[in-house]
Amino acid sequence: MSSAADTAASPDTDTDTDAGPGAGTGTRPQTERPAPPRRSHLGWLFAVAIAAAAFNLRPVVTSLGPLLDQVRADLGMNPTVAGLLTAVPSLCFALFGFAAPGLARRLGPIAVVTAGLGAITAGVLARSFAGGTAVFLLLTALALAGVAVANVLIPVVIKRYFPEKVGPMIGLYSMALSAGTALAAAVTVPLTGALGGDWRFGLGVWAALGAVALLLWLPVLLSRRRESGGQANGRGAGKLPITRSRTAWALACFFGFQATGAYVVMGWLPKIFQDAGVSEGTSGVLLALTMVIGVPVSFVLPNLAARRGDQRLFVVVLASCGIAGYSGLALAPSTAPWAWAILVGLSNCAFPLVLTMIGLRARTAGGVAQLSAFAQGVGYLISIPGPILIGRLYEATGEWYLPLGFLAVLLVPQMLFGLRAARARYIEDEAVLPAAAGA
Repeated sequence: MSSAADTAASPDTDTDTDAGPGAGTGTRPQTERPAPPRRSHLGWLFAVAIAAAAFNLRPVVTSLGPLLDQVRADLGMNPTVAGLLTAVPSLCFALFGFAAPGLARRLGPIAVVTAGLGAITAGVLARSFAGGTAVFLLLTALALAGVAVANVLIPVVIKRYFPEKVGPMIGLYSMALSAGTALAAAVTVPLTGALGGDWRFGLGVWAALGAVALLLWLPVLLSRRRESGGQANGRGAGKLPITRSRTAWALACFFGFQATGAYVVMGWLPKIFQDAGVSEGTSGVLLALTMVIGVPVSFVLPNLAARRGDQRLFVVVLASCGIAGYSGLALAPSTAPWAWAILVGLSNCAFPLVLTMIGLRARTAGGVAQLSAFAQGVGYLISIPGPILIGRLYEATGEWYLPLGFLAVLLVPQMLFGLRAARARYIEDEAVLPAAAGA
């Protein structure tokens, strides 16, 4: 078995198709084989580049929340527009995520991820100079477009260049993403204060990390272009009829329900604790705890999940943690707030689990590209109403019993879809041979 570094250093070839070699003939698709390894030092650079890219996929969102009041006041943003801003990430992740496979087929996934990091860096930096609400929203959407294509295509890159290390590499990717999420939420306010208190500096400084990631990806992109003779890595790949796959739909629904819970927690958890009598400072720490707990778990969980034939055990355990956490928040939020925060944080680790399953449920990098786009695109669309509905339920009742009960109930269909998605199946088999999908 080759090492992750050696595998990653293999030349970029046009060997993968979305449906596999037997797509048009009814034969079983073959799992793609990477080209022979070379230049292991580039493989390690590639692994570091993936981690750096993942670190930049959430500060675009989580750095804005703590400064939103300042941004609103300075730009004259009305509450309706501010509410729209909270829904923009999921909408952009869905819309631009659907476009990622087509871009990857034309330009290659590495080129598209590199361009996405450029969009993140430019959007985050430029929005800090925005003089009005419309420009701020437009530049935020530019950064989120970069996040969306990277969300979809980094698992594809991992599948292609680390085919024997999918679990560890998804773990590294998920851990870096969780670390970036937690760090931006925790340090944006004190960092803004240290820079003079202006929100523009507090948001714009995160562009520096995007620039670092971009600089790491450029040599990887150039080396792949040289090795492939300048050809786009992915050109000529066919399109898989992915909507025929029950596993693809199950993954999309599982992704959507877990994203609903995650965005509700990021948006409302401090308010839930504050209404229970917990101080603002402590409620912020508790929110950070829910995200920090995901850093080590996000590294370990994909490794464990990838070693099993299916991942149903992990689906049940994480959903059970969420049901216990939301129930505790509803019935006794101030009695054991640290325990509830940990349980909710563990429940949100369904995100690295679903990323791992996306990488395991397709035979080829092209299949992973389409599955990743489909599952994340449909999933983020499913998640959009969740935070809004939770807010309406709280506004109507003035209490958190019903909203938290609703979140606990949502974990039941999340678990059911997750159990279906966790079975050892390949989407190519279900799409090419519909009769075999239910076997």
